[in-house]
Amino acid sequence: MIELVSAALPGAMFLSLVVALFSGAPVAIMLMGISLVFGLLAVWTGDMRLVHATLLPNRIFSGTIENAVLVAAPMFIFMGLIMEKTRIAEDLLLTLQRLMRVVPGGLALAVVLMGTILAAATGIIGASVVMLTALAIPTMVERGYDKGLAAGTVASAGTLGILIPPSVMLVFMGDLLSISLGRLFVAALMPGLLLSGAYVIYIVLRSFLQPSLAPRQPASDEDRAGLWLESLKSVLAPLVMIVAVLGSILGGIATPTEASGVGVCAALLLGALRDRLNRATLSDSMDGSIRSLGMLFFIFVGATAFSYIFRKVGGEHFIVESANALPFGDWGLLMAMMAMIFLMGFFFDWIEITLIMLPIFAPIVQVMDLGEHVARGDMIYWFAILVSLNLQTSFLTPPFGFALFYLKGAAGNLLSMRDIYRGIIPFVLIQLVILGVAIAWPELAMWLPNKVFD
Repeated sequence: MIELVSAALPGAMFLSLVVALFSGAPVAIMLMGISLVFGLLAVWTGDMRLVHATLLPNRIFSGTIENAVLVAAPMFIFMGLIMEKTRIAEDLLLTLQRLMRVVPGGLALAVVLMGTILAAATGIIGASVVMLTALAIPTMVERGYDKGLAAGTVASAGTLGILIPPSVMLVFMGDLLSISLGRLFVAALMPGLLLSGAYVIYIVLRSFLQPSLAPRQPASDEDRAGLWLESLKSVLAPLVMIVAVLGSILGGIATPTEASGVGVCAALLLGALRDRLNRATLSDSMDGSIRSLGMLFFIFVGATAFSYIFRKVGGEHFIVESANALPFGDWGLLMAMMAMIFLMGFFFDWIEITLIMLPIFAPIVQVMDLGEHVARGDMIYWFAILVSLNLQTSFLTPPFGFALFYLKGAAGNLLSMRDIYRGIIPFVLIQLVILGVAIAWPELAMWLPNKVFD
């Protein structure tokens, strides 16, 4: 009896995870509950000794709470909130809108460019979507833009921060996969910029073919010299942020963890220079950072407990053996994992998918062999970028795409959910096309890090 229960524990624990994920229970509590139940069963069957259970709190603190790499996450979140509260990003968007008003689809292009710059400077999704919605949607609707195009542009541009470094998601992925965060940041740079470029091409083509969807605005009589001077001032602030963070990493001056501190210092300095940094701004930014981190790390603790117990009951061998038994081959396994992540994105956000599925998929990826298509040493980094591109869709796909909720909440009655759902479809398809490009040409992600680090 005990032997049968012991043999069934890995499969039962994985099945319990799948069922519980769709139960609607808080993810962190659900993970901890499953870990407790199966931990007790593992002690009863002898798969885990009681002394191993006493090591779990130490693993949580040493692996999560005291993890030096994860120090970058709160710093990047705080940096993004400082930029939002001091209205550095707001100045840039308003200036871009004035510069590009006469270009077909100019307002939409300004939003994409703003989303790209904001992603490279902060990487905070919720704040980016809400800010872009509040600043861009009323103007775009007033000037006759198609509501679907406006909604899709804002939602997709606001979520670029999940991929373009310094992304908080990449920080967690680097730790979960035990890989170099600096190399992962550099690997994500080209795919992120390519995705942004694809958005630009789509908007330009659609605005050219259907001018009524994005009417061109008449030129104004404002002082061009003054406009360009204001543009320079608005672009300079986020440019300093990007150079401070990514420049220090690429130049070998600082590690990603150290670069997060450099970025915070730059954000505070820029806010002070613009005379917008005060006690209220600091208080709001710190409060928002603590709230975000509390949610993230609560789930992280539950995921750490689940991963620890899952390994103790033989889950890692169960996953690898099950994968090898499937008649797909390594390419089939890769496509199956991508399909699973894409489908999970309809119901869960990146935090849950990343913290739960990556530890399960990582052992499979480590033993995969795709021949000369991708080097074995690059495999795990390439896979991380594919997952990141895939998870981009989780913010946009109904019914639980969080960017859609942020967008609707900030837009109010200006947009209906029908407008939003209609607008995001082309951008989700673009994301899937870029994912396919990255699968077909791994050099897209791996060329730059191999040049920088090798």
